[in-house]
Amino acid sequence: MALIADRVAQARAGANPWVIARLPSGWAVLGDTQELPGYCLLLADPVVPSLNDLPEPGRAQFLKDMVRIGDAVLAVTGAARINYEILGNAEPELHAHIHPRYADEPDEARGLPVWFYHWRPEVTYSRPMPDHVRERLGEALRAASR
Repeated sequence: MALIADRVAQARAGANPWVIARLPSGWAVLGDTQELPGYCLLLADPVVPSLNDLPEPGRAQFLKDMVRIGDAVLAVTGAARINYEILGNAEPELHAHIHPRYADEPDEARGLPVWFYHWRPEVTYSRPMPDHVRERLGEALRAASR
């Protein structure tokens, strides 16, 4: 089983510790790593190869849920903006990356994609993420759906 399908199966079984909330199109989860605190993903459920493999209503719902997660991350973390990515090259199953970006990021990193935090060791960023962030994100997502 591929990574995203495995994570979705864990979420369905209540065994994925990164789950924030179940949304209409899938699962909001915290990222395994938190180079920038509040990094989340939306894992499509059912698992499909790409956004183009969903019927039109499913596409719209996935994108709506992706932005809902971004709104919650903004509200909870105080980030300056959100970067959204749907890639699928390494893991060819639909999932979206929701990256908060902060005004106090180092100047040399602020204009770069978050992935450069992995590739450029001279760019470091460390802000501890409070333990309650996952719970607050879940509360924000539930409030937005009311």
